[in-house]
Amino acid sequence: MHIQKYFFFSLLMFFNSVLFAESSLDNQQFLKTQDVVKNVCMACHGLDGNSLNGKIAPKIAAQNAKYLAIQLKKFKEGIRKNTIMQGIVANLSIKDMDNLGIYFSEQKLKLSAAKSNGVGSLGEKIFRAGIKDSQVPACASCHGPSGHGIPDLYPRLNAQHSDYVVNQLNVFRKLDEQPSASYAPMRAISIKLTEGEMKAVADYIQGLQ
Repeated sequence: MHIQKYFFFSLLMFFNSVLFAESSLDNQQFLKTQDVVKNVCMACHGLDGNSLNGKIAPKIAAQNAKYLAIQLKKFKEGIRKNTIMQGIVANLSIKDMDNLGIYFSEQKLKLSAAKSNGVGSLGEKIFRAGIKDSQVPACASCHGPSGHGIPDLYPRLNAQHSDYVVNQLNVFRKLDEQPSASYAPMRAISIKLTEGEMKAVADYIQGLQ
């Protein structure tokens, strides 16, 4: 029993040292931020930001740091609505949120299993070319040809759980007719997509490298 406990503790310390060695946060900031992650983020997003269930939480590993921090601040200010997330950020400072953004941006994204929606599929066509008849722009025009996003402007999408992508498209669709400026483009796009088109492009995004 003592040997098992020692082995687990040693493994945890090694994992922490590897993470810290790759972090731009200083030692004190890193340890404090990792404590926050363990206490409030890990249950849904995982210690490294690679959540396992898209119906519960998105992958946030390797996401743009500034984008992540902005989303946390939007939850705190009530601009973005989610009961669980609003409760979590209630006691976080601006610095905490900035550091969480940095922490998760430096984690390695684990690729997802591709769904049967690859080259030549409806999902690929929507992502790369949009839907001309419905005036839906290509996802790649903002999120990049590989879904890696544009830092500080548009989030990274590649390897994201398809369930989460569909859920978020439906969230955008249900926003009122005058959403905040940052959400207006996605509302305008989502209301033009059918459920089948949402599922197709979400499946394609999950398989993006």
